[in-house]
Amino acid sequence: MAEGENEVRWDGLCSRDSTTRETALENIRQIIVRKTECLRLVKETPYRPADGLSNAVSLDGLNKLLAHLLMLSKRCPFKDVREKSEFILKSVQILQVGSEDAQMHTLFADSFAALGRLDNITLVMVFHPQYLESFLKTQHYLLQMDGPLPLHYRHYIGIMAAARHQCSYLVNLHVNDFLHVGGDPKWLNGLENAPQKLQNLGELNKVLAHRPWLITKEHIEGLLKAEEHSWSLAELVHAVVLLTHYHSLASFTFGCGISPEIHCDGGHTFRPPSVSNYCICDITNGNHSVDEMQVNSAGNVSVSDSFFEVEALMEKMKQLQECRDEEEASQEEMASRFEIEKRESMFVFSSDDEEVTPARDVSRHFEDTSYGYKDFSRHGMHVPTFRVQDYCWEDHGYSLVNRLYPDVGQLIDEKFHIAYNLTYNTMAMHKDVDTSMLRRAIWNYIHCMFGIRYDDYDYGEINQLLDRSFKVYIKTVVCTPEKVTKRMYDSFWRQFKHSEKVHVNLLLIEARMQAELLYALRAITRYMT
Repeated sequence: MAEGENEVRWDGLCSRDSTTRETALENIRQIIVRKTECLRLVKETPYRPADGLSNAVSLDGLNKLLAHLLMLSKRCPFKDVREKSEFILKSVQILQVGSEDAQMHTLFADSFAALGRLDNITLVMVFHPQYLESFLKTQHYLLQMDGPLPLHYRHYIGIMAAARHQCSYLVNLHVNDFLHVGGDPKWLNGLENAPQKLQNLGELNKVLAHRPWLITKEHIEGLLKAEEHSWSLAELVHAVVLLTHYHSLASFTFGCGISPEIHCDGGHTFRPPSVSNYCICDITNGNHSVDEMQVNSAGNVSVSDSFFEVEALMEKMKQLQECRDEEEASQEEMASRFEIEKRESMFVFSSDDEEVTPARDVSRHFEDTSYGYKDFSRHGMHVPTFRVQDYCWEDHGYSLVNRLYPDVGQLIDEKFHIAYNLTYNTMAMHKDVDTSMLRRAIWNYIHCMFGIRYDDYDYGEINQLLDRSFKVYIKTVVCTPEKVTKRMYDSFWRQFKHSEKVHVNLLLIEARMQAELLYALRAITRYMT
């Protein structure tokens, strides 16, 4: 497609002359109509492998135009620009009138009002409006409402956390936010230029991101008793929640192949390019049935294999439910199955498991660049199993967070529950399906990888429900998200919609965040007692 971002002249909309604004809007309308029609023709044309990159770039460019136009329709001070922007969106059938779209419009407006932008994370999460609403509310509270930490500290901690996973997308966003709230630009030259208090947080950030099972009360004590650089308990809980939030958000960013914003250089897309081959028009008009046919290395489309994968998964779920009804395994057998699954999870790795060298603009925000994820039982190490009945979020972590950072525990708890319980009772082409067994297997597999065990769960179900390619994707997104590739994304659940794969990513990031929080909050509790 010949048109590029440079051809769109937004400056005409800033004019106080209504005729100039009208001319600029008509130019924008014509460009969007051309791009939309071109992409529609591409979608109707048989897939040609050589077109993949250009198509993805075209979609990304249109997404940016539409996001910008949606902002104008909600927030431009000139009424004619607001009205014309909305008209353009409707005229190209981007937005359909209906209750669902009204909710999405509200979420977009809330996101823009809170962040000053409509970022691509929001545009992907809107597949699941109920979750997005909870996410935005939580993030707004963490970053902007009254709390123990000053605003610039909050954004700097977000930078530190995202940098641990080399997520330049999030780092760039929060560099802008950090400067916007009055942060010292010198801090951005490297962690060594930040206050000693923030430098001291580097060790906790490192361990929490990559090996949270190693966190001890000594880590906590070192931060709380650093003389003039000490953290208070309330400040530390705020920092821990921010760190876990942005570690997990980095997983979501890489897991969904989210591209950089219109105003940010760099950022991340998949290696090879981003999976985001859906258009915002599919999101906002409720058309989540993006073409899901997969292409193999020879360029041939295989539908039958992926169809039978779904059928086989449905059959396994049915059989497991029947086995549950007939007999229940003993506690000893359940414990043994957990240990087997925990050991097996160590041997799940991808062929793309090479080291990813961080760029200087990201690595300067953290220390010890060689420190990364390592399985907790390798090299002769033995980490005791974290038993949920001894320390869990509902009975222990929630109350500790809420006591030291009021209302945040409630917001996080709501977000956990929405992600865990979210269902549309569908699986690919099937409707009226109880997906609770599958959602629990995904959640508990992630916690198993972190050494966390639920006594009442039969870990034998995980191997029945999650095949190897899916486990590779889960482990990569959760443990080393910077190594996610499009091939991994494509290789699991090949018949499922993008909205369902985004749903998987919501489960992954919330299970990860809860696992990190449990280890950190248990260490704080042990320090306090």
